[in-house]
Amino acid sequence: MTITAQMVKDLRDSTGAGMMDAKKALEENAGDMQKAVDWLRQKGMAKAAKKSGRAAAEGIVWAVSNGKTGVMVEINSETDFSARNEQFSGFVKAVADAALKAGKGDVDGIKALKMPSGETVEAALTNLVATVGENMQLRRAAMLESKTGNVGAYVHMGGKIGVLVSVEGADVGEVARQVAMHVAASNPAALDRDSIDQDLLAREKAIYEAQAAESGKPAPVVQKIVEGRVNKYLEEVCLVEQPFVMDTDRKVGKVVSDAKAGAKVSGFVRFALGEGVEKEVTDFAAEVAAQVAASA
Repeated sequence: MTITAQMVKDLRDSTGAGMMDAKKALEENAGDMQKAVDWLRQKGMAKAAKKSGRAAAEGIVWAVSNGKTGVMVEINSETDFSARNEQFSGFVKAVADAALKAGKGDVDGIKALKMPSGETVEAALTNLVATVGENMQLRRAAMLESKTGNVGAYVHMGGKIGVLVSVEGADVGEVARQVAMHVAASNPAALDRDSIDQDLLAREKAIYEAQAAESGKPAPVVQKIVEGRVNKYLEEVCLVEQPFVMDTDRKVGKVVSDAKAGAKVSGFVRFALGEGVEKEVTDFAAEVAAQVAASA
């Protein structure tokens, strides 16, 4: 497989590794980005990778809640200039409100909803595209409900990050919103240990095993080292085990149960604007290509 300059750039951006190290990692792993990240980490050339999905698309993420139900949408535009336009931001908020009122959390269902103007969301978006003159799309949506408690909604930096958090328990709206603020800041990978992605956990464990094996210590000692690192990793990425950002002496799960006896976090959704969407940076890629070619 041909290793492109853009692939080298993407790996460098996500790991902080040197350019030639990133190129070698891709070559050693046939261009597989995730395997290249793991390879760099095993060699001690990269920090623990977090799927931040660098924001490359513009637009707004908006989250709203009526207490029992929360809805979040992400609507993208081509430029930040359009995203800051009041007409665009007003449209995004109106779409979120319409979705909440209808109890819709899927893109197709939301597109079919009627706006206050009488148009469908899809038609209104098409008209907005024609007015503004650039491509826009309803990229994704989510809905969260709480059977016995509340759903907290939080929007950070005017729409760069949106979060919904459901907490079960009586009158837990305020703590649900506080946990939503925590999620915006900490970006947990899972609610708790039972819900962690097993493939992700297996990858982390494999990395720790490779690192520990290089120590030359006896197998039982290596196993204990791996177990300790896995446990620390889970404490860092599981929401209920993370130190609460507003009170780092207590974990999120404890903060919630302290707020109301028996209360617990039951779910969360976090959108970061544009995560998973990349814009090509032609000039930088050309620069990297030239350096790679020169060193070959």
